[in-house]
Amino acid sequence: MRINQYLSHNTKFSRREADDLIKQGRVKIGRKIALLSDKVGDSDKVFIDSREIKPQIAYTIIAYHKPKGELVSKSDSRGRRVIYDSLEAKYRHFVPVGRLDFASSGLLILSDSVKIATALSQSKLTRIYNVKVDGKITANILDSAQNGLSVADARAGGHKNSKIMAMDFAPFEFFEIVKESKSGTKVKVGINEGQNRELRRFFAHFGLNVLDLCRVSFGFVSLNALPSGKSRFFDKKEYKKLREFLRDSKAIKRDKHNESQIRHCEAIRVNHNKSAKITPPTRHCENREAIRSNPNQIKGDKNASRNKRK
Repeated sequence: MRINQYLSHNTKFSRREADDLIKQGRVKIGRKIALLSDKVGDSDKVFIDSREIKPQIAYTIIAYHKPKGELVSKSDSRGRRVIYDSLEAKYRHFVPVGRLDFASSGLLILSDSVKIATALSQSKLTRIYNVKVDGKITANILDSAQNGLSVADARAGGHKNSKIMAMDFAPFEFFEIVKESKSGTKVKVGINEGQNRELRRFFAHFGLNVLDLCRVSFGFVSLNALPSGKSRFFDKKEYKKLREFLRDSKAIKRDKHNESQIRHCEAIRVNHNKSAKITPPTRHCENREAIRSNPNQIKGDKNASRNKRK
């Protein structure tokens, strides 16, 4: 891990601020003054002004309802609001699990454990979004949601400064048309990856602009009634599901010592909105099962896919 990344993950400093500390000669790895190009090994000790910076052992996970108009970043050169302006100062060193762009809202998970944040962000856990687009959902869109899509020029829908050109879109886990009106169409979609502005680029490929995008769940964690701009700790059930995920995940080795030190807190209890619950989607992306179409909803059908391949 690069030295500025190590400092950013384990202190309140952003990577840019960490770079400044390194340039000022205030950071040491062991007895050696650190350089910007240095990397931190597992056995290395890191110091700022002679104070040792220890990696996080026990870990805490929080859920944050990110509002529109905030960047998932520690700072912004243009002075725009970032998520850490809303979060309490004690969460300054927390690492976000994936990102939501400036114009999007919804559930954002953060942790003080880099390994856990990385394992969650790289997982195939289902991400569910409520999306509104400025047009109708066509047969071509449904077909691409079913079978996946490769786009050579996926710049539409991306940030103007993005260097991403091409993008491969995996088949959606599910795609539900919620409401159609003159002003647009509301859909609920499930995907198991989180590429840069993926949904905005997907719909833009078909000439549709995303008017509203809100992530309502990530795997076993749901937004529910958490107010915009507020955060809460994981509850007991979520920590239990997290431990199960870590045991089953190949992305991270379970550390029994860490698990015994999970700090469980219940600062904010969220009332669950039962009417907003949806049936857990059938996982079918890896096998590219067909999506059965009807006026309101399309879902996976394994048999249809098998017959199609035959």
